[in-house]
Amino acid sequence: MIRYIFFSLLAAAFFPMSEKTTVDTLFINGTVYTVDAAFSKTEAVAVKDGKIVAVGKTVELQKQFSAKQIVDLHGKYLFPGFIDAHAHFLSYGLSLRIVDLTGTKNWGECLKRVKQYAATKKMQATEWIVGRGWDQNDWNVKEFPVNDSLNVLFPQNPVLLTRVDGHAAVVNDVALKLSNVNAATTISGGEVIVKNGKPTGVLIDNAVDFVGDRIPAPTEQQIKDALLGAQKNCFAAGLTTVDDCGLSYGSVLQLEKYYKSRELKMRLYVMLSDNKWNYMAIFKRGKIKTDYLNVRSFKVYADGALGSRGACMLQPYTDVKDHYGFLLSSKEHFDSVASVIYKNGFQMCTHAIGDSGNRIILNTYAKYLRGSNDLRWRIEHAQVVNKNDFSLFGQFSIIPSVQPTHATSDMYWAEQRVGNERIKGAYAYNDLLKQNSWIPLGTDFPVEDIYPLKTFYAAVFRKDAKGWPANGFQKENALSRADAIRGMTIWAAKSNFEENEKGSIEKGKFADFVILDTDLMTASFEQILKAHVLKTVCGGETVYTR
Repeated sequence: MIRYIFFSLLAAAFFPMSEKTTVDTLFINGTVYTVDAAFSKTEAVAVKDGKIVAVGKTVELQKQFSAKQIVDLHGKYLFPGFIDAHAHFLSYGLSLRIVDLTGTKNWGECLKRVKQYAATKKMQATEWIVGRGWDQNDWNVKEFPVNDSLNVLFPQNPVLLTRVDGHAAVVNDVALKLSNVNAATTISGGEVIVKNGKPTGVLIDNAVDFVGDRIPAPTEQQIKDALLGAQKNCFAAGLTTVDDCGLSYGSVLQLEKYYKSRELKMRLYVMLSDNKWNYMAIFKRGKIKTDYLNVRSFKVYADGALGSRGACMLQPYTDVKDHYGFLLSSKEHFDSVASVIYKNGFQMCTHAIGDSGNRIILNTYAKYLRGSNDLRWRIEHAQVVNKNDFSLFGQFSIIPSVQPTHATSDMYWAEQRVGNERIKGAYAYNDLLKQNSWIPLGTDFPVEDIYPLKTFYAAVFRKDAKGWPANGFQKENALSRADAIRGMTIWAAKSNFEENEKGSIEKGKFADFVILDTDLMTASFEQILKAHVLKTVCGGETVYTR
C-alpha cells in the first residue's frame, strides 16, 4: 500500500493532470439537436471565439473545459440557428414604416387603415402614401378593388397599396397620372386592369414597378433603421441567417458599411436583382464572402403570383376563361442571363410559380447544367409543377426552394385557380424532396409571417392555426419533422454553399443557436403554435433573450 501511494505521488509529480481548456461559454444540461448526418441528440456545447469547439454530454464537457460563462439550459431545446432560405430582409425592414394592410377583411378596412396612417403621420399634400399586405382572397368579396374611394380620400397624395405577395397593387388616379398610365397603356410582363374604358387602379406584376419606381428612394437613415429593425425581429424569431432575394449592388455596399461598424450582425446570403448594372458591378469585383455576407447569386423572375393570376400556366386558369397568366420577361432573356451567370460561375435562382413558368426555367437550366452537377441552381417557390416535369429537378440537380406557409395560406382557394388535377402538383414538397434528397425552406417574408416555427408547422402538419383541415392539406406532401428541421438549417445552408460553416451543431462551425421552450420533435401541432424562442445566439453572442 505504501509503495502504491509513493509511486502515485511520484507519477503526479512528473505527469501532472492536464489543465482544462478555457472556452468562452458552456451550454449545459440541454436537449441539443445537432442536425448532424445522424441527426444525433446530446446535452452540451462549448463555444470559443464565436465557434463550436466541442459537443457532447454535460459531464464530459465540464471535465474538459472551464468557461468564462456557463448557460444552464435546464433541459430546454437547442437547435442550430434557423436559416430562412427565401425572404426579403431589407424590404421587410422598410415595410415596418408603411401602412400595414395584412389581415384586412375587406377593402373598406384597407381604406380605414390608410386614412388613419395618413392622419397619424401628418402626411403632406403630394407626399406618397405606401402600404402593403392586402389579399382579396381573404375578403368576403374575393375580387380586386377599384380605386374610386381612394381617389375621394386622397385627391392630392399619390397612393400605392401593394398586395401581400408584391405582384399586384391598387393605386389612385394621382399615382396613375404621375406615371403617365391610362387605359391604353401596355406594359411588357404586366397589366393595367381596365373596366368600362377606365383604369380601375389595379396593377399586375411589372405594372406595379412601373408606377412604384416614381416613389422617392429611402434615405440613408431610413435604410439603416430598416436593416436594424429587420435584424431585431429576425433574431427574436430565432433566425441567424436570411437569404435576401433581390437586392441592388448599391444595397450590398450599404450592408458592408453596417457590417464594418458592427451594427449589423445578421448573416445574409444576398441574391442580386436581374439588372445589367448589378451584373457589371459584381462580375468586375467577383464573389463576396465573409462570415456575415455572401454574394454569389442572382434572383430572376419568370412569372407572377397565383393569387393575382399572374403565374404563367400551361392551360388557362380554371376560374377565368382563356387567361394563362404571363411571363415577366421573354424566354430569350432567361436564356441570355443563364448563359452569363453560368460563364461567370454564379448561382441562378429564379422565381417560378405556374407550371409553364417552372417548365420554361427548368428547360433553360437544363441547357447549361447538362446533367448531374453541384452548381445548386435554384427555383424559388416551384409552386405548381406539371407531373411530367418533376424528374427534371433530379436529372439536372436543380434545387427547389420552397415556402411551406404558402401552401397553408393558399389552400382555401388554390384548387379554384388550377383545378383538381393541377393541384396535385402544387405545393408538392415531399415529391420535390425526393428529387435530390434535400430541400431548403423559407418564409418569403414579408409576404408571409417572419416566424420560422410557422414554417415548421406548415411543412409538417399542413394545417392553419385553427387546425384545419383535420387531416392536413394534401398531407401526402408533408415533410417529416426531421426533414423540416433540416430544411430550416443544414439544407438551407447547403442551398447557400455554406453547409461546412453553419446549419448544424458540430465542431468548427459558427456558434449559431436557437433555444426553444418546446421540443419540435415531439410536440403536438397545438403546442408548436404556442412555442417560444427563449434565446438566439449568433457567433457565440446572445443577440436575443425572451
